[in-house]
Amino acid sequence: MAAMDSAREASDAPTTAGPRDLLDASTDAAAIVSGDGVVTGWTRGAEALLGHPASEVVGGSAAALVAMPADPARVAAVAARCRAGMGWNGLISARHLDGRTVEVDLRVSASFRIGEQECFLLSARPQRRPVTVDPSVIDGFLTRSPVGMAVLDLELRYVWLNDTLERFGGVPREQRLGHRLSELLPGLQTVAIEGQMRKVLRTGVPITDYEYVGWSWADPHRQHAYSTSFFPLVGADDTVTGVCYMVLDITERWTARRLLTLVNEAGTSVGTTLDVMRTAQELADFAVPRFADFVVVDLLEPVLSTEGHGTWLTDAGPAPARPVMRRAGMSSVREGCPEAVARIGDRVDFLPPPHDATLLIDGDPILIPVLDPADELWASQEPERARSMREWGLHSLVSVPMRARNTALGLTTFVRSLNPVSFQPDDVLLARELVARAGLCVDNARRYTREHTAAVTLQRSLLPQALTGGTAVEVASSYLPADATDGVGGDWFDVIPLSGARVGLVVGDVVGHGITAAATMGRLRTAVQTLADMEMPPDELLAHLDDLQLRLSVEAADDSARPSTATAVLGATCLYAVYDPITRRCTMARAGHPPPVVVAPDGQVSFPEPPAGPPLGLGGMAFESTEIELPENSLLGLYTNGLIGGADRDMEACMVRLGEVLARPAADLAALCTSAVEELVPVPQPDDIALLLARTHALGADHVVSWEVPADPVAVAEARARATRQVEEWGLGELAMTSELIVSELVTNAIRYADGPIRLRLIRDARLTCEVADASSTAPRLRHARSTDEGGRGLFLVAQLSHRWGARYTGEGKIIWAEQEIP
Repeated sequence: MAAMDSAREASDAPTTAGPRDLLDASTDAAAIVSGDGVVTGWTRGAEALLGHPASEVVGGSAAALVAMPADPARVAAVAARCRAGMGWNGLISARHLDGRTVEVDLRVSASFRIGEQECFLLSARPQRRPVTVDPSVIDGFLTRSPVGMAVLDLELRYVWLNDTLERFGGVPREQRLGHRLSELLPGLQTVAIEGQMRKVLRTGVPITDYEYVGWSWADPHRQHAYSTSFFPLVGADDTVTGVCYMVLDITERWTARRLLTLVNEAGTSVGTTLDVMRTAQELADFAVPRFADFVVVDLLEPVLSTEGHGTWLTDAGPAPARPVMRRAGMSSVREGCPEAVARIGDRVDFLPPPHDATLLIDGDPILIPVLDPADELWASQEPERARSMREWGLHSLVSVPMRARNTALGLTTFVRSLNPVSFQPDDVLLARELVARAGLCVDNARRYTREHTAAVTLQRSLLPQALTGGTAVEVASSYLPADATDGVGGDWFDVIPLSGARVGLVVGDVVGHGITAAATMGRLRTAVQTLADMEMPPDELLAHLDDLQLRLSVEAADDSARPSTATAVLGATCLYAVYDPITRRCTMARAGHPPPVVVAPDGQVSFPEPPAGPPLGLGGMAFESTEIELPENSLLGLYTNGLIGGADRDMEACMVRLGEVLARPAADLAALCTSAVEELVPVPQPDDIALLLARTHALGADHVVSWEVPADPVAVAEARARATRQVEEWGLGELAMTSELIVSELVTNAIRYADGPIRLRLIRDARLTCEVADASSTAPRLRHARSTDEGGRGLFLVAQLSHRWGARYTGEGKIIWAEQEIP
């Protein structure tokens, strides 16, 4: 009975039909029959199959359920087989409760015993009849399939073809049957195609995805690409009786692939130099004869100019009716370009009639599949070109405006004459891509030419145009290049606002002057700004700057085999200082640079000397920083070697002289800076000179307030309330709510994720700053929480509410800060 209960439990379990049911007997109807033919177990599956409930079947004879004539010999043979442990399966007819006969696939297990009684487990499932498809369905599938199909005999004559192939070729089915492909469509690559079919007949090996391009009567004015597969037809005696092929129109795929191939080739052939005219000629040379028989590239005259912006912006308003252009590139399959009515460098204003200059600004490419020289517009507006069309057989045209980066550059025109095929819409896509690629190259070239010509102006822009030290320092600067006509050399200086009302002061000196020194200076200045924004202390900043200079030097050495592209990386020195107006402490480090000069409020002059460190780019040596305290209204001067050095000058004497000049009382810091340079360097020197002066200020106790915060979540409310009261006392009620949220999030994060002690500080400076310090060095991470997350939105909220935020590390841990603009 245990086995019967197990079988019943298995049949009662919910099941899901699926592909495995064909091999899985767990969903079959099951019954247990004793050795004398009495049903002792009956599952719900059996009831579902035959309709008989267990109450009517159990205890009765199993023979009553069989709808077949009695066959005692067969039953005895089945029983003997199962008693031998092999089991049995076969097809029988069973009687349903409603009287109908059910054909079932029956399985009988090897005999087993329940107690003293011999039993057999029977499982059955309905017999599944094979699925058949109506011949009309198969015929419809073959006939209307989107793939063209045909059957040919051993002589390669058509025996059968479907509707799709008839449509592809444009030849009626009646004309195809009994004929060969070469007799019907001579425009196709019939020799090659029939060669492929003969190969299949000879070898019996199928050929798949054979691609070719050709013409058909269905579309005689356009080439189509096809992919064809051939396979042999084999008879009952395994002999080849013919060949079948299937063909698919892949014109769109082939066109896209051709487009991609040509565009990639153009990438290596067009734009090899930074010369506008050369780039235009490369475009013309590339397109002939690959794409067209005659190509002209006309560029707007400002593109070739080195003055002003260089050309039209496409959103700068209406353009003149006839643009002023110059012929920049031209190529033809005919030697000497006899079709042209203008030569390279000539002034032209050609636009395909009836278009005006708006075509260059916002127009689409122009496709004229058939050029008619007798057309009234061409005859009246372009008589010379109409004559050329008649004389040289120019019959199809595509004109593509050349634009790049929202700028109109000119017009490229492709013409066919010897090639009898007219341009099609697919060709316009290719022309657009080629011109777009060349347009970027032309735009790069014109930008380079203009920038190279204006080297002096651009070099000056590398230096800061306006310096501000916020409330921390008052700053002034003076710069004197070694060669006034060359503009700028390699010296630079900068004032960088930092968090917590602090300010970074930097001055650097690149060996040499001119364009190469200015390029190196620009790299280093940008790197210093980036590293300073990452809140690096001075010694670490110089270490990273040293690594950068070393890497640039290695790259330049690797490029030494290509002198035309190599850029020399020169040596450099640098001094970086950070001043904190709250503590009045200044931390500084230097890399081979002269020490700063400090003039105290009482006029006392000193030259603090942090460890010199090696010049940038040597590598392998550490940098050290020094911290000094600056009384309020101290004057800090940073300068380059050109101010105190020179072949005929004593450096120490010049430093003393610099201190004396800066110690003079002066209300105007800018005037003091200028006069210092003029007095120390009265005549031109062979080195660039830079001087940066900073008069320090201090933030009083009425601008800064701080509290210790216990590492307890209940302390968040008190910290929030204190911050809100302080902000309101400062008269910044408009920022009270946002400050409350920022303080809440930063303090909560510190308590939850960091170690104590925790300190909250508010600073009222040019901006309102909230700082939370803790003893952990783990960097905060801004992430976007999912809608189902319960947390993870704190820093995201801080970032949204503040003007800017970040973190900096201290000797005790880190500080997370957030600044708000004061209304």
